[in-house]
Amino acid sequence: MIVRFWTALAVALLVNVSAQAQQAAPSRLDEIVKRGTLRVGMTGDYKPFTYLDKTTQQFSGFDVDMAQALGKALGVKVEFVPTAWPRLMKDFEADQFDIAMGGVSVTLDRQKKGLFSTPIMREGKTPIARCADVGKYQTLPDIDKKGIRIIVNPGGTNERFARANIRDAEITVFADNTVIFDEIAKGNADLMMTDASETRYQQKQHAGVLCAVHPDKPFDFSEKAYWLQRDMALKAFVDQWLHIAMEDGSYKKIYAAWFD
Repeated sequence: MIVRFWTALAVALLVNVSAQAQQAAPSRLDEIVKRGTLRVGMTGDYKPFTYLDKTTQQFSGFDVDMAQALGKALGVKVEFVPTAWPRLMKDFEADQFDIAMGGVSVTLDRQKKGLFSTPIMREGKTPIARCADVGKYQTLPDIDKKGIRIIVNPGGTNERFARANIRDAEITVFADNTVIFDEIAKGNADLMMTDASETRYQQKQHAGVLCAVHPDKPFDFSEKAYWLQRDMALKAFVDQWLHIAMEDGSYKKIYAAWFD
């Protein structure tokens, strides 16, 4: 009986000490507010989500505006940290930024390393090609044929999708994602498979030349969200901020400025 009593007391003390330690440990959210700066990782090469003007070194895009809105909600300044798709994971693990924004797709590999916010967009991979060729590339078997030239940007989910689904067609990795669609327009490649939102945007930028192929019925399912360092307090704040933004119309206003 006495042994049980002392065992129960010891367990209770341990639980209490653990709870106090957790309460005392500052969250990343607390650190960001104290620091006065939110560090946002961005590739700067994925219009209309993010674009870095190399002359002015200024970022612009949908997720740039969203990041500024998040910073305002937090009451802190926003510091954009340049990264790239091939090294995004390493930079995230090295704690180069608090949150990655700029058209980031939800993947299980990324989920292992951090947390994702509430999804901001639902879509999937679909082709974009010269308008005259849209009928040729309706299915993956249509695309995966010898002589078909597929272009991809390095290191992201576009390259991963192409390599997972293509065996016979030629895959070319093109380093500069900001002008990659011009390669299709010029005839140096036949198509690219990317997120439906990007195909819609690039279709507008290359009106009458490039056309999105069934963007409403992509080949797979994916979501975009904001990739956070593993901190539940920060995730709870970002999720609540997104919920309010989607309900009060501020998200819709920013979305319309870049996608409509």
